[in-house]
Amino acid sequence: MKKVKRTALFAGLAVILCLIFFLIGRSSGGEGNTEMSAVVLENRLTEISELATITYSYTNMAEFENSRDFYGVKLPFTTKSFIITYDGEINAGVDLSKAEVSVRGTRVNITLPEAEILSHQIDEDSIEVFDETTSIFNPLKVEDYQAFNKDQKKKMEEKAESKGLLTEAKAKAISSITEMLSQILSDEYTLNIE
Repeated sequence: MKKVKRTALFAGLAVILCLIFFLIGRSSGGEGNTEMSAVVLENRLTEISELATITYSYTNMAEFENSRDFYGVKLPFTTKSFIITYDGEINAGVDLSKAEVSVRGTRVNITLPEAEILSHQIDEDSIEVFDETTSIFNPLKVEDYQAFNKDQKKKMEEKAESKGLLTEAKAKAISSITEMLSQILSDEYTLNIE
C-alpha cells in the first residue's frame, strides 16, 4: 500500500514538473521577439470567455394576489395571495468571445460588446412566505409561484439596470482588460479599448 502511494506521489510530482517546464517555455516565447498579433490577443480574451465584472446582491419583498372575476367584478371567496421575501444575486459582465481585436503597427484596438446580465440566482434557502391565503374556489398552485418568481426576476433585473449596473460592468471590464493586457504588451504598444 505504501509503495502504491509513493509511486502515485512521484508520478504526480513528475506531471507537475513537466507542466511547469512547459508553461515556462511557452511564456518565454521561444527564440527571438514575437510580434503581437490580433489572433494572439483574441485567444487570450477568449480564454477568459465571460468576464463577470459586477455582482448585484439584493433582498426583495413582494406580494402576489389573484382572484377570479366575472365581467370585471371580483368574485367573493376566490382571492389567493402571499407575501414573499428572498435574497438574490445578479452577475453582469461582458462576453469576451464577442470582442473584436485589431492590431495596426503598435496600436491595439479592442471593441467590446455591450455588458449584459450573465446570471441571476435566487437563494432558495432565503425564501420566506408570509400571510399565505388560499381559496377553495381558486387554490394556490405551483405555477403561481413559478410565474411570480419569473416576473420578480425580470423586475429586479430592470431595477438593477436602471441603477447603472450594465454601465458599471462595462467600465469595470475595460479596467480589468487594460490591467491584464498591460502585463502582456510591451511599452511600445498603445492600447485602446471601447
